[in-house]
Amino acid sequence: MTTAQVTSSRDPDLCVITCALDGVLANRQQCPNIPYTPVEIAEEAKRAYDAGAAAVHIHARNDDGSPTYSTAVFAEIKAEIRKRCPVLLNFSTGTILEDVTEQCQYLREVKPEIGALNMGTMNYSKYSEKRKNFVFDMVFPNTYGKIIKMLSAMNESGVKPELECFDTGHTHGVWPLIDMGILKHPLQFSFIVNVLGGIPPTVESLQLQTRIMPPGSEWEVIGIGRCGWRMIATALVLGGNVRAGLEDNLYLPNGEMAKSNGELIDVTARLVRDTGRKVATVEEARKILSLDQFQLP
Repeated sequence: MTTAQVTSSRDPDLCVITCALDGVLANRQQCPNIPYTPVEIAEEAKRAYDAGAAAVHIHARNDDGSPTYSTAVFAEIKAEIRKRCPVLLNFSTGTILEDVTEQCQYLREVKPEIGALNMGTMNYSKYSEKRKNFVFDMVFPNTYGKIIKMLSAMNESGVKPELECFDTGHTHGVWPLIDMGILKHPLQFSFIVNVLGGIPPTVESLQLQTRIMPPGSEWEVIGIGRCGWRMIATALVLGGNVRAGLEDNLYLPNGEMAKSNGELIDVTARLVRDTGRKVATVEEARKILSLDQFQLP
């Protein structure tokens, strides 16, 4: 394991598992077990925590499953999860709009430990070989101006940014933000693979991303779809952290649809242990991700 992957105080065997509970595109027509309401999301967070997840990534939804950026809903989700477990909270900030006022508001007011931050513009598409057509096809715009607004809100609120990179240019492109002093070490990256428009789900993709990221950074893989299991195994061998959950992949390795996020994290934790690594606790994850350095006094 290289110095780019492990800081001096970091146990290289420890692996932080994050669970992506619900997403924004998946719905109950595709999987009846997607949580929508704050209580449902909190129950899934508890299942994921009990199975080994140290953090949960959350998109807020209205009760009908449509997305919402309401500060009140994010606050209710946080309150419901805190009644059940101490898992670290990672809030999505993704939006195709340039106006990120609502995202900045819930970051400042609800203050999750971590805020997901998309690091570049891309084609964001899904193609069906069966239909010979695109399921969806759009541009996901993330200008530096948009990124800086949300990064400023995170800095003001003691929220650690999780840098979501779909391509190598996103990873390389963090350097101006570091030069400006608005993005501060140690950094935390998520490398998303298998989204059409981004990097493919290969070992070489992750190897390249980890070579581009600044030394001393933490990273995890996010594999979209069935390739997710292979990419989790790849990241475990390369020394990374991992993410699983109903946002990323609805199916267990045997092809059965998961009944809960807990089932997906059960398998993930087993993979961690089977590769000779250890599942990080919440407190261990807090240290690995240097969260205390980002909290306000």
